[in-house]
Amino acid sequence: MSAISVPPLRITDASRFGRVAVLLGGTSSEREVSLNSGQNVLDALLARGVQAFAVDGVPALVEAIRAGKVDRVFNIMHGGDGENGVLQGLLQSLGVPYTGPGVLGSALTMDKIRTKQVWQAAGLPTASFVRIAPGDDLVAAVRSLGFPVFVKPSAEGSSVGVFQIQGEDDLAPAVAFASSYPGELLAEQMLTGGEFTVAILGDLALPSVRIVPATGWYDYHAKYIADDTQYLCPGLDDAGDEAQIRALALAGFRAAGCSGWGRVDVMRHADGRFLLMEVNTAPGMTSHSLVPKEAAQVGIGFEELCWRILEQTVPEVAG
Repeated sequence: MSAISVPPLRITDASRFGRVAVLLGGTSSEREVSLNSGQNVLDALLARGVQAFAVDGVPALVEAIRAGKVDRVFNIMHGGDGENGVLQGLLQSLGVPYTGPGVLGSALTMDKIRTKQVWQAAGLPTASFVRIAPGDDLVAAVRSLGFPVFVKPSAEGSSVGVFQIQGEDDLAPAVAFASSYPGELLAEQMLTGGEFTVAILGDLALPSVRIVPATGWYDYHAKYIADDTQYLCPGLDDAGDEAQIRALALAGFRAAGCSGWGRVDVMRHADGRFLLMEVNTAPGMTSHSLVPKEAAQVGIGFEELCWRILEQTVPEVAG
């Protein structure tokens, strides 16, 4: 992947970062994954001499900030207030630098439906979908798209509450889930041309990963537990296709108001088109996670990756 030019590090002295709170855990459905990711990030920063320490959840972070113990935050709290703009607004108002996109990008991309609406308005391709508000007829929404479809919450991650519906016989579990779920759902066209993800690191779109689960589809088990899911990186053999998917991911990331780092999920239609699916603004950093796999393809190891993400919280000085 020598065609991707990685800029030199801007900061070489760990003391420039000051005291870094690695925010992990929290109360969302992704807590356990976040604890895993956060420990990995903490270990990596400590190994490079950064004065880092773990903080579990927003209330504990507020206490640490009030006590004058925090100079910047490495946010690796997946889901919930870690990604929906609440944390970002808090830190922005307190003047504490943090990793990842700001308030707008975080809040928008936590909502899959509105992210897709923004992409449509920007002329960027995304899979066909139907919004299902609480109380709406899920069966009618699915039938209007045509089988097969996915039904999933608009504001959850890690494949939580996702249903694969191949036909009428698969509707019952999704209907039961929808009857008690308080938020919006979306029914989304199921695409069969391949599942990909592209990590964004500053102005770089890293090499794509093609995800090939051993069986079924890329659910929670395949993401975090199974050892037989294949990750092909780069995900495309054709250099033109690889350049196209990376450019699309970066455009989708920016159109959604995002900056810093994140991950953009892309599916391929059977006719060859790439379609934007969603953005993750605090991607996993576990042994199964994809951003480190992509970074490694361009010579960025895990410790350096964490450093480069943290480096983004220090403004560049002109001249």
